[in-house]
Amino acid sequence: MLMYPIFITDDPEAETVIASLPGQKRWGVEKLEGFLGPLVKKGLKSVILFGVPLNCAKASDFTRRDERGTPADDVSGPVILAIKRLRSLFPDLYIAADVCLCEYTSHGHCGVLHDDGTINTPPSVQRIAEVAVNYAKAGAHCVAPSDMMDGRIRAIKIGLMEAGLANKCTLMSYSAKFASSLYGPFRDAAGSAPSFGNRKCYQLPPAGRGLARRAILRDVGEGADIIMVKPALPYLDIIASAAELAPDHPLACYQVSGEYAMIVSGANAGVYDLKTMAFETMDSMLRAGATLVLSYFTPQFLDWLDQ
Repeated sequence: MLMYPIFITDDPEAETVIASLPGQKRWGVEKLEGFLGPLVKKGLKSVILFGVPLNCAKASDFTRRDERGTPADDVSGPVILAIKRLRSLFPDLYIAADVCLCEYTSHGHCGVLHDDGTINTPPSVQRIAEVAVNYAKAGAHCVAPSDMMDGRIRAIKIGLMEAGLANKCTLMSYSAKFASSLYGPFRDAAGSAPSFGNRKCYQLPPAGRGLARRAILRDVGEGADIIMVKPALPYLDIIASAAELAPDHPLACYQVSGEYAMIVSGANAGVYDLKTMAFETMDSMLRAGATLVLSYFTPQFLDWLDQ
């Protein structure tokens, strides 16, 4: 199964090219029908939404970026508006919502910070869970926390249960998310680069196979419905490990922005044929054990698979 990542901005009429992510754009809510309608007709089954609140600095106090990411679940913000619009426009489309605070915090990190700039886990987990539950209340079929805060899966699952939504909203965990060099185009697209430091203290080190395995088992134990590995191609061994550790769970992997841009750049340089390489990478992820792939190639795959 393919899931298409799309960027939703708070300008309702936006259709903005993302220079570092070829072929992708930031979309306003009013443009979603024209953008996704043809893809749904071709067979698009699922999307995952990433909010891009570019107008926060000019907004009211409630929607301004702050230390706890207050705009993340603003009812007039891009994600909640997009969830409701897509549920109305495309009743059979499966809608996942990425849950993180980095796009909405004043400091660009994925949680609440101590005074010394390090992550303060308990309030971070509480805030992430609040946002996830509010996305579920808005109608998301799936919430997908990408922050990598310890304990957030349990907190979200409890929040969904208390809201009466645990049997209506799937919980997809970015269980093994590595501190990769391949996120650059995404951070350009989402405006989510940290204002200081990096995220290596809460994302996994590239060599951390054991840490990844422990994180996968932890999230399974805390109630995740789907497990995800991110990025995909450099971590096929982790995908295979996840399939072994959680054989009864759907297994997702995210072919991230840098992987996509790298493949497109190589094809543009004449190194290989784009379609052939896109399918080769997809086959490798499926071979490793993935059952769900998040990919910016989704529109092309819909065309290629119909040929």
